Amino acid sequence: MADRAASRLREILEQEIIAGRHRPGERLDEVSLAKRFQVSRTPIREALLGLESSGLIELKPRRGAFVKAVSASDLLEMFEVMAELEAICVRLGSRRLTRDQETQLKASLADCEIAAHSGEDAYYLANETFHAVLYRVSGNGFLEAQALALQNRLKPFRRLQLRVKGRMEQSMAEHREIVEAICTADAPRAERAMKAHIKIQGEHFLFLLSALEDRDQSAA
Repeated sequence: MADRAASRLREILEQEIIAGRHRPGERLDEVSLAKRFQVSRTPIREALLGLESSGLIELKPRRGAFVKAVSASDLLEMFEVMAELEAICVRLGSRRLTRDQETQLKASLADCEIAAHSGEDAYYLANETFHAVLYRVSGNGFLEAQALALQNRLKPFRRLQLRVKGRMEQSMAEHREIVEAICTADAPRAERAMKAHIKIQGEHFLFLLSALEDRDQSAA
């Protein structure tokens, strides 16, 4: 229950930071937040720890939590690395996939299909699970841990992409291609499809850039 509360609070604060409600350099006061959300300070602290791991805030000893500025160039660099990590995952997965993992992968894809008809929130969660399964099928625990860590850092921005018109439908088509390539042991195709799925290009990157600029103008 406490974990669920912290997760909900983190999501709310993530979206508020990205939208510019909390300005870069602003202190997020635990007492004020606990009062606002009518919870104890424990889930607030856990939510702030999660925000720090996403790179949205900085926790300073004896001073508290402060909102960090995230530049468009920082985002581009992180997404480039994410694309490479996930491409390695699917390349290895296409060579090492077990029957149980194939069942898991197809089940996760089916969950994404269902979630796509339920809206952004449902798809965001199903998509997160789908990518975690992709990391697992690589058969490389170290690689899985690194991919999960960067996925966690990019969570709020990957969610933002879903607001681009038609992005969920496009994302689903890309998921299908990735799964088909892995299940047919086509490593080069899986790698290409994965990179295309993750990289921010064209309207998706411009949408993120615009959101960041709006946030910074709100902070000015």
